[in-house]
Parts: sequence; C-alpha cells; structure tokens
Amino acid sequence: MKKVIKKKMTLPPANISDEIGIALNNIGDAATGIFTPTLRLGVTGLARAGKTIYITSLIHNLLSNAKMPEFEAMAEGRLVGAKLVEHPNKAIPRFAYEQHLADLTNNAPKWPKSTNRISQIRIKLKYQSKDWLKSRLGQSELYIDIIDYPGEWLLDLPLLSLSFEQFSEQALKRASRPESKNEAKDFLVALKKINANKEANETDAQILSNSFKQYLTDSRKDGLALSTLPPGRFLLPGDMQDSPALTFSPLTLQKKANKNSLYAMFERRYEAYKTHVIRPFFRNHFARLDRQIILIDALQALNAGASATLDLQSALSETLSCFRIGSNNFISHIIAKKIDKIAIAATKADHLHHTSHQQLAAIVNSLAANAAKNAKFSGAEVKAFALASIRTTSEETRIEEGEKLNMIVGTPQKGEKLGDQTFNGKSEIALFPGDLPKNLESIFDDKANDIELNFLRFLPQKKLKLNKNGEVILPQIRLDQTLEYLIGDWIK
Repeated sequence: MKKVIKKKMTLPPANISDEIGIALNNIGDAATGIFTPTLRLGVTGLARAGKTIYITSLIHNLLSNAKMPEFEAMAEGRLVGAKLVEHPNKAIPRFAYEQHLADLTNNAPKWPKSTNRISQIRIKLKYQSKDWLKSRLGQSELYIDIIDYPGEWLLDLPLLSLSFEQFSEQALKRASRPESKNEAKDFLVALKKINANKEANETDAQILSNSFKQYLTDSRKDGLALSTLPPGRFLLPGDMQDSPALTFSPLTLQKKANKNSLYAMFERRYEAYKTHVIRPFFRNHFARLDRQIILIDALQALNAGASATLDLQSALSETLSCFRIGSNNFISHIIAKKIDKIAIAATKADHLHHTSHQQLAAIVNSLAANAAKNAKFSGAEVKAFALASIRTTSEETRIEEGEKLNMIVGTPQKGEKLGDQTFNGKSEIALFPGDLPKNLESIFDDKANDIELNFLRFLPQKKLKLNKNGEVILPQIRLDQTLEYLIGDWIK
C-alpha cells in the first residue's frame, strides 16, 4: 500500500514590511468596523471545485430568504434580511453575482466561468441578536466580505519559504513521477538540451518556460486532476502575461552558477515572482481573512485513481500550512488577525446518492487529517462537509436483477462519456454512481481499491421552482451547514 503523505505545517515567512502592512490593514479594517462589524470570508478551491457556484448560491439563498434549516439565525426567524452593498475597496473587481446567477437560471442554463482572478463582494445582514443586552438596543448588523480567489494562487504561498534551488528540486521530482510521464515528457526533453550554466538568452528562457507551462496545463486535465503544481500564476497570468517574473522554469545545476548564466537569471526571476506576485497577495488579502472555506472535487480525484487522490491530500496539507491560523483575542484580531475556523468541503455531493454523503465527508476528513490535527493544535477549528452548492440531480431507487440500486437522475453535460456512450447534453438519465470505498486507506492504493465509480458532470436544472416572491429557488445540499459553521457565531 502506498504510504499516505504527511507534511509538517510551516507558515510562509513574512518579512518586517509584510507584518507592518498586515497590521496596518487590520487596524484599518477594525476602525471601519466600529459601528458595523465585518467578517472577511475567504473562498477558494482546488481544480474545478466550484467556487463561483458556491458564492453565487450562498448570496442568492441569503438575499431570497430561502429555506436553510441548518442556518440557525434563519431557522429561528432572527435573520431580518440581507442586502448587497457597495464595497469600500474600489481597487478590487466586484464578484459578478448577477451575471453568474443569470447563467445558472436562464432558459438554457450553463455553468459560470471559472475563477481566474481575485474578486470580492459585500453583503449586509440585519438580524435580531439572542444576546439580551444587544437585543434591547434593536436590530444588529454584520457585513460579510466574500473574497474569491483561485486555488492556484494559494498553492503558491509555500514558495515563500523555498529557495529557487529547493523549488527546482521539488518541481523536477514531481515531473519525474511515473504518473507525470506523458505530460512532462516534452519539458524534460527541453531541459536536457539546455546547459543551465550557459550565458542567459531570452530564446532559451522562452523555450523552457513555455514547455514547463504546457506541462502544468496538461497535468490539470480531467483524467489526472493533479493539484500540487505551482507556480499557480503561470496558469492564470492575467495582466502579467509574458512578464519576466512569469518566464522561468525549474533548473538543475551541476556546479556553481555564474551571474550571467541562465540559472542565475531564472533564480532572479523566481525571486521577483515571490516579491511582486506572491507577497502582495499574502499581505493585502490572504493575511486579513477571518474565516476560510476550501472547496475540493474529491470525486474527480477518486475517479482518477490513487495518484490523484494522494496529490489532492498533499495539496490540502500544503494549503492548510499556509493559513495564519489560531484563536483570536481582542488585540490579535486588530493587529495580527488569525483564521480560527476552516471548512473543507467536497462539492458535487449531488453526484452521489445521499446514502453515500457521510462516507464522502469521512474521505475528506481522511485527506485532511494530519493538517487538521496541526490546525487544531494551534487553536483553529477544521470541519469537513459534503455539499452541493446547487443541486443538479434527483434520486430514485430501482430494483435490477433482484438488487436494490440507489440511483441519481440528471442531464449529463454534452461530451460526457460513460463506457461507449457519449452524451449530447439534452437527455436525462438515471445513473448508479457506484459505492464509495468503505476502507479509507484503499483510496490511496489502486491495487487495494477495485471498486468502479461512475461520476459524470451534470448540467444545471432547467425548471427551477419559484418562491412566493417569484424568485428562483436554488436547491442546495448542506450549504446552510457550512454557512452556520462559518458565520453562525457572529450573529448569535
């Protein structure tokens, strides 16, 4: 059996200017929240996990006062209402909630585009507190700032504690794994053709950088679902496309590099990447979060096999190692804010029958066990969930050949395949997705796990119900549980 990877949590180092900047940002946040407190909720996810869908559904369910029985303030009738308000920070793009909702609810519903940059949105909650004194003062208010950022950016944070030599060693080790053989082949061939100690030139730099980026891109394809492949901004460059800070690759060196060598140039560019890309994100956004939810596509990893599952486990461990976690007191909340609650949620629970949801949550717990243990030791809470931000399927039970099968019913996306069948995106089917392995250790070993799982991507439902106000109802599974866990104690 393959050994489960366990990594010691190491917070990326912050220099003095980082800490001063973080403290000033937090003091500014505290000053603006004297009259109306603000909770900053980070939402991220690893490859294809559904961050945009989660945020859209969360906002819509709050705005439409949907039925969310596990969200205590709403279930008890204490939530007076919710409203989108303008965010005071005008430099960060606004999360395109209205467009994403339209994509999901129009006559030909489609999934919104994936997150490729940081965005934020502010929602104001008005509620009646359970606290006797606060309730005597009237209704209370809370701003929730939702910060949406690509999971690839989060996976860059461990690079802050790695030298170029260490980064290269780790990256080349990953590229040399048997499961990366096909995707990394061209990059490794290009690497062998170039002497790292030769005088630097832009042609060699472009060849190596482009082949490395192609390897990263190919490794994120559906069949592999590999996650732990930084630098993440190489895949989502934005306005930094083709900049020197994003034009390098890992290199090996047999002897000391001279200052004009390709190796030395890549080392300088790697340090520039950390300075101009990673540190500003860490300082201005990441270190200011109060709560965090990490969304993962565990079903895709399980379907891809043990290598992808081990990779997802490693990604979760590295991700949790980046958070500034622990319990807060009054002083730390103002000067050196820490994340005291982290939710890890396996999305697409609607792709399984509800009888498998508990086992899916157990698998997430197993994947994050070591990292969660360290987080709890630092004073933070970590909890696993199996959810569907928007439910795309229904359930039914059939008897076939005397055996009871728990089925899901939905419309697979166009191009999805199952055996020899390719779906057209129009026909609804009933599918037995299979049973999740009951032995948690078997998910890390292909030889020990011979259970065949059938996971397909489904389209959003076309005929959604309306509430009494004529607003669309977005059905969800346990989204209300994550909401209660993440913000419930702030609106007691």
